[in-house]
Amino acid sequence: MVDPLSLTGRWTFSRVIDDRMSGEQSTVRGHTELTPENDTTVRWHETGTLVTGDRELPVFRTLWIVQRDGSWIVTFEDGRYFHPWSPGEQVEHPCGKDLYIGHVDVELDTPPSTRPLRWTVTWNVSGPAKDYTMTTVLTA
Repeated sequence: MVDPLSLTGRWTFSRVIDDRMSGEQSTVRGHTELTPENDTTVRWHETGTLVTGDRELPVFRTLWIVQRDGSWIVTFEDGRYFHPWSPGEQVEHPCGKDLYIGHVDVELDTPPSTRPLRWTVTWNVSGPAKDYTMTTVLTA
């Protein structure tokens, strides 16, 4: 298990959203800051620019990675549960009638360094309101 504290710092990210409902592909480019608040809480804040066709829109979001009962979980900004922090394993998040199936992969640098070189977050979303794959690659 990759400790989220090992990911703290500033990351550059590139995101591709393949929307099968609309047939559009959107991209987001920006930065992610993972900032430790203490030994059991990491603030995950993203800012970027969403590009869909000829439209550009600034976007941002904040998540939290928090340790509860000895396990790490990801929550929304308001503290609601999102999913377990389980790099290398599939996670699920029901959202109304839609289902998010996600996966975090972390590529570690060669020993003795434990600092990741890059990590990828992939969400496959399906349901009556959504049908897309969103892939985010974060690099140091």
